[in-house]
Amino acid sequence: MTTLITGARGKVAQAVIQRLHSAGTRVRAASARPADLTVPAGVETAALALDRPETFGAALTGVRSVFLYPEPAGIHELVKAAEAAGVEHVVLLSSASVLAPGAETDPLASHSLRVERALAGAGFTVTLLRPDAFATNALGWAYPIGRDLPVRLAHPEATLAPIHPADIADIAVRALTGDGGSLAGRALTLTGPEQLTFREQLAVVSDAIGRAVPVEPITRERAAEEMAAHMPAAMAGSLLDLWAAATVTPVAVADTTETLLGAPARTFRQWARENAHAFRAPGR
Repeated sequence: MTTLITGARGKVAQAVIQRLHSAGTRVRAASARPADLTVPAGVETAALALDRPETFGAALTGVRSVFLYPEPAGIHELVKAAEAAGVEHVVLLSSASVLAPGAETDPLASHSLRVERALAGAGFTVTLLRPDAFATNALGWAYPIGRDLPVRLAHPEATLAPIHPADIADIAVRALTGDGGSLAGRALTLTGPEQLTFREQLAVVSDAIGRAVPVEPITRERAAEEMAAHMPAAMAGSLLDLWAAATVTPVAVADTTETLLGAPARTFRQWARENAHAFRAPGR
């Protein structure tokens, strides 16, 4: 049985590939640019662009399970192609944002929600992984931290429960393989094991790098302007809305590797220590 990993250049997908391959599972890593992939020896690669249905057939040949990144463009064609290929199970890397009020029109949430809805009537089992904040989002602070600049935040007290990407990968592998109790067919909201404000996350990063990281509160309007330099304005607004809500109502700890797999959940502190190098300026 072959497991197809889409978006195979992503960090979570790469970790899933490594785990499945080490366990002896036949893996096919798929990307719109397969020549750019770095995979273990023995892992197949395939060209698959989720917005180009003409790439689906060959990539899905002989596949029985799929780890899927959410892409609404082409999703209905992908469902049909997967059914025709005999796919039995799809594990979708969705988002907890689909559970929020107004998800249908939210630029971030609607992206994943459209994929979830397209999969709902499919002729195969679907597992929905809905992680909340990723620990890796903290890398957005790497530029100012590496240059000894303050981190400018509109909502420094927004309380999230960031999840280590390795935990997502562990849960995805269990869902794909069913080892030790299947997660197949479930919708799982995933978090890390603890609630942390942005200010507290930055304190953890400070400990990891051995120096203080100052926080500079700014207005929402100023934050929106700065974020719009790196992403569409609508997406920036969506993120700011999410953080404003998390300031009033902290994100609760939900399912973790502890509750789902019986394994201790990795902490944000662990992630920060592993990635302390990312917060240093080039040449330091």
